[in-house]
Amino acid sequence: MSTVVAEHRKMPGDEVPELCNGDRLTQPEFHRRYEALPDDDRFELIGGVVYMASPLGLPHGTCHTRLSLVLSHYQAATPGTEHADNTTVILGEESEPQPDSLLMILPEYGGQTRLHRRRYILGAPEFVAEVAHSSRAVDLHLKKADYQKAGVVEYLVVCLEEMELQWFSFKPRRAIVAGKDGIFRSRVFPGLWIDGPALLARDSSRLLQVVGQGIASSEHAAFVERMHSQRRRR
Repeated sequence: MSTVVAEHRKMPGDEVPELCNGDRLTQPEFHRRYEALPDDDRFELIGGVVYMASPLGLPHGTCHTRLSLVLSHYQAATPGTEHADNTTVILGEESEPQPDSLLMILPEYGGQTRLHRRRYILGAPEFVAEVAHSSRAVDLHLKKADYQKAGVVEYLVVCLEEMELQWFSFKPRRAIVAGKDGIFRSRVFPGLWIDGPALLARDSSRLLQVVGQGIASSEHAAFVERMHSQRRRR
């Protein structure tokens, strides 16, 4: 997500105060004001501060699309998981981001999130990803701190300007680095393999090939069996 300084925005109706870039608000008050906005406006609450998204360029859009392709492919082969894009996540009293992509374990399979009013995600998804351009400083510092504090297990930032992936594992607190083959391998979602160079080069065929290899691995098979066991116990 990119952020810009914006002028004050007027809310429809006098009863709802303005939502302004840079405001310091609690999550409930932010959410109240945000829900009164038109659907095409996008704001986030990060560390108690309101941020407004800037228009997104083609590099962001194409990278986001291919990352979503990988996550959707993984979800389709992994019962009990759910992939979502640009979905409101309520993390706590000072945090309501809208991640570019996320992957979570469903509550009935032992996941740590639930639905709020059947529309929003309440709690920390196991995996969150952001595509960073001008928002790199926010994504790698303020957002990272919010996600870690809330209980996100893994956090991926695709830095377009630097042409690199930074993949953080908070449990344990150790970065995930690519192997010699350029492939990043998730710990929280076994079999979620992402070819870093292919993602940056917009090579969809290679991305699908690699995540397919991850899905075919013994680690993924064992994970699927664990998910089924969790479901049977509930």
